[in-house]
Amino acid sequence: MSAPTFDLQSHSLHSDGVLPAAEVVAAAAAAGVELLALSDHDTIDGVDEALAAAREHGIALVTATEISAVDGEYEDLHLLGYGIDHHDPVLAERLLGARADRELRAQRMADRLNELGFAVDDAPLAARRASGKPIGRPHLAQAVLSHPANAERLAAEGHDDVSSFIPAYLIPGTPGYLARTRPTVVEAIGWVHDAGGLAVWAHPFWDIDADDRVLAAIDRFVAAGLDGVEVFYPPHTAEQTRLLAERCAALGLQTTGSSDFHGPEHRLFSRFRAHELYGVTPRLDQITALAVAA
Repeated sequence: MSAPTFDLQSHSLHSDGVLPAAEVVAAAAAAGVELLALSDHDTIDGVDEALAAAREHGIALVTATEISAVDGEYEDLHLLGYGIDHHDPVLAERLLGARADRELRAQRMADRLNELGFAVDDAPLAARRASGKPIGRPHLAQAVLSHPANAERLAAEGHDDVSSFIPAYLIPGTPGYLARTRPTVVEAIGWVHDAGGLAVWAHPFWDIDADDRVLAAIDRFVAAGLDGVEVFYPPHTAEQTRLLAERCAALGLQTTGSSDFHGPEHRLFSRFRAHELYGVTPRLDQITALAVAA
């Protein structure tokens, strides 16, 4: 089967991607994407730029953001908001609060890394703070990797990029990780709906690895108003994809998908249209209806 022409999660330098928003759109168009979403973490700063680029390149774009949220023991679930009013002042204020919480957490994690004996290069982090850009775990990891004082230790531990450092130090259960406290998934769903959008749970099996727990979470989130699930995602297996699609069909949910593009050199998410459908037909009618046509 040919690769899907929709790609409903991507990131620019406004969050943890490496390209400007317009270049993300250009790369998507060059790859044959026809329906795109720029979904930077906890921000809508790049949406206007993406919309202008989408018109230039002749592709449809859905306004979007990706909200990091907590749910009980799950400390970093992601909720995609599609078709949001990206000029809504209430949404902007809420995302600003989420970024402030994220920035405080990032500083605390940087302090923790110092306590663990790592030097942290604050210059790139300070530049992001000054420009109003969020600081996430990839930025913290790079601040450690780029500091020459850490070179010998990093080589000894086998860490030469953020994709190896983050699992070792910056995920739940590792020594440098600190949990977020807000917003909850239920709150994030409300934020999206208040801004006129549809709320979709991103990459369930990226954050929860047990089938029964993923299905139970979907049921719980649907009770709070969830509109869909990102079913098609590069690391999702055929079995996981079909399991999600079946539950979504039973609940009448949208079934979206993405390659989660972060940049052309990213170790995992470097290529548009990289998500497999495994013979499952996506349900995108409500998402497509919110797209801004080229």
